[in-house]
Amino acid sequence: MDSEPLIKIQFPRKKRIALVSHDSRKKDMLDWARYNKALLVQRELFATGTTGTILENELGLNIHKFKSGPLGGDQQIGAIIADHEIDIVIFLWDPLQAHPHEPDIHALLRIATVYNIVLACDRATADFVISSPQMDEPYENLVINYEIERLGQIDRLLS
Repeated sequence: MDSEPLIKIQFPRKKRIALVSHDSRKKDMLDWARYNKALLVQRELFATGTTGTILENELGLNIHKFKSGPLGGDQQIGAIIADHEIDIVIFLWDPLQAHPHEPDIHALLRIATVYNIVLACDRATADFVISSPQMDEPYENLVINYEIERLGQIDRLLS
């Protein structure tokens, strides 16, 4: 397709942020969240189970927790991304370590990209995202409408 039709998805003023970190990056996530706590408390927070529990216990943040990543938490976050209920993912992952749920990790990164949500995979990017003036304003997110292409494929299969 030369020019895919776009869907306009409105990010709310109060951004919805998913926080995910691999075991080797949990301390890094805690340090980052501690430094940015004043900004995070202004947002609606979601997290995979272990990351969310650590952040709640250590910082007193109010977090909607899913299952641990290897137990399906990455997929649960991916599902709410597909329902346009997450605006930003901060995913401090360890690219140098093998993970038993590697397909889930790649699926989460892929679905975040498909829905054009903000995705920070390192602290530097997370710092730029959390301090952006866009964090306090509504934002019109433009998402490629892949559904039109999928429906066209069905038509071609049946003709």
